[in-house]
Amino acid sequence: MTNKKPAKTSNSASPQTNRAQKSRPQNNRAQNSRTSNNRAQNSRTQKSNAATSGSSLMPLLLVVIFLAGLIGAAQQHMLPYGIAGMYLTLSLLTFIAYAIDKSAAKRGKWRTKESTLHLLALMGGWPGALFAQNVLRHKSVKASFRNVFWLTVVANLAVLGYGIKTGAVDMFI
Repeated sequence: MTNKKPAKTSNSASPQTNRAQKSRPQNNRAQNSRTSNNRAQNSRTQKSNAATSGSSLMPLLLVVIFLAGLIGAAQQHMLPYGIAGMYLTLSLLTFIAYAIDKSAAKRGKWRTKESTLHLLALMGGWPGALFAQNVLRHKSVKASFRNVFWLTVVANLAVLGYGIKTGAVDMFI
């Protein structure tokens, strides 16, 4: 039999090892912080890139086609000019409301209520709102706002379609 001492298995270590182990969590925290900052920056970059990419052209194209269709229908006497004028006017007012709200948000001032922006969209200003969301990059990320916004678009188009089908838009002539 040999007289070998078994290896030490206790949790005690040299002072140098203890310092190294204590510094690791700090390094991990710093690394995690850098990773979180990089993720946040990448997220902002992706949002910015999405706003400037070709995917943002589709809503703008939708606005142009819709407004051109309204004007064309009015010229063909299929729709009163008042309806096309109402959509154009409300779209301009809604775009201005979004621009004012964006400016207030940047300066930390009093903001326009989301319900006001939705009401303007519901009344027929949704083309201006969609244009503002894409051009000004305002209210274009918040999912709950976007969901309600698209509901106002569908509701507005349903009312317009119903008015055209039943002839109710003729009272605007």
